[in-house]
Amino acid sequence: MANRVAIFIDGAYLDYVLKDEFKDARIDYQALSKCLAGNSDVLRTYYYHCPVYQGNPPTQDESARYAAQRRFFTALDQIPRYTVRLGRLSYRGQDQSGKPKFEQKRVDILLGVDLVQLAAKQAIQEAILLAGDSDFIPAVTAAKSEGVLIRLYHGATPHSDLWQEADERTRITQTLIDSVRRQPRLTPN
Repeated sequence: MANRVAIFIDGAYLDYVLKDEFKDARIDYQALSKCLAGNSDVLRTYYYHCPVYQGNPPTQDESARYAAQRRFFTALDQIPRYTVRLGRLSYRGQDQSGKPKFEQKRVDILLGVDLVQLAAKQAIQEAILLAGDSDFIPAVTAAKSEGVLIRLYHGATPHSDLWQEADERTRITQTLIDSVRRQPRLTPN
């Protein structure tokens, strides 16, 4: 019998890796889950992110970006065995150049709670974590203490402590991205 796995995707981290390392590659998220799971039985893929910031009142651009992102989250939530969990984005003022600064809130804790609950209930034998943030270490440690194998998928520079805490580590490569690249839609003639 195949191991049961849950996949945990830090959406902002994946966005960063796709932009910074793979020229804004667009991927098929269902194919990504299948690729990461291999022959394992996927209980669920959890995708964590924050809605983009909107001022009060929002600008036209902010409203358009928010609506596009909501459509994306809705499409992900409709993939079988996918669950989208949203935190919130907090405005933190401006940097020295006047560019607005934002901070994600609740995303890391949502992922940590899901990972620890599934581990404690023995609902999974493996957790596949696509992330790079050291804030996940306490949840990873707790899941490992429940006997869950932690497989980390990461970009070029994950936090070294997270990398060390994982049982298995795989760098996201061009080959992996090419295997899950979203195919362009064909338009009727």
